[in-house]
Amino acid sequence: MKRVRFRDPSGSVRTGQWLDEDGNTADTATAGAGGLVAFGGETYDPESVEILPPVDPSKVVCIGRNYADHADEMGSDVPDRPLLFLKPPNTVTSHGSNVSLPADKDRIDYEAELGVVVGQQCRNVEPEDAMAVVSGYTCVVDLSNRDDQRQEQNWVRGKAFDNAAPIGPVVADTQHVPEDASVELWVNGDQRQSSSRDHLIFPIPELIAEITEHLTLEPGDVIATGTPEGVGPLADGDTVTVEIEGVGRLEHTVSIP
Repeated sequence: MKRVRFRDPSGSVRTGQWLDEDGNTADTATAGAGGLVAFGGETYDPESVEILPPVDPSKVVCIGRNYADHADEMGSDVPDRPLLFLKPPNTVTSHGSNVSLPADKDRIDYEAELGVVVGQQCRNVEPEDAMAVVSGYTCVVDLSNRDDQRQEQNWVRGKAFDNAAPIGPVVADTQHVPEDASVELWVNGDQRQSSSRDHLIFPIPELIAEITEHLTLEPGDVIATGTPEGVGPLADGDTVTVEIEGVGRLEHTVSIP
């Protein structure tokens, strides 16, 4: 199943399913690229409703340099333990949104990431038990203000500006996302990133164990597992598309004031 949050034509917020164009459960269809949104016996064209972030996280826990090729392109060493940083709730925005990027910056980058959605409150989770706390997967774009990121240690200006974490369009059940699921990104239809989940340096159970050793994860929290090589700058009016195999397609635009 692929779960979607949306605002229906009456203005009510609903959590429904993303179906294929024939109204069947869209386990193999690409959410975010056609299909139907369903709730309570009603179906909607996705263009006729407002697609919301599929979860409302208390935090997004991000993993830095979790692909060796990305660490190399950034001129950085591979860390010996997961490199953690946070994006707060103000960063979360949805499929179909237009993100207003910070003005007067030389470089703001896109980063495609597989997002792990937490299903229950948890702390001190052992790696062998970690997948039991996962409710599904989603697509994440980690928008990064490199100008300020390079000048500060805590990355608040670099990573935590408003709408710096587009998420969605759905949460897909874990069994529908292969162990080697592809992670791809396009800017204006031009492919910039292409890798797969099995290239993660620190796998998902290890990430959950490390994070929960230090902080409690809440239902709806998202772990952004890192980006592969190919990151690059965005310009005013660009369209960013991320597709993760088994999840779907997240698309948003950007504008610069």
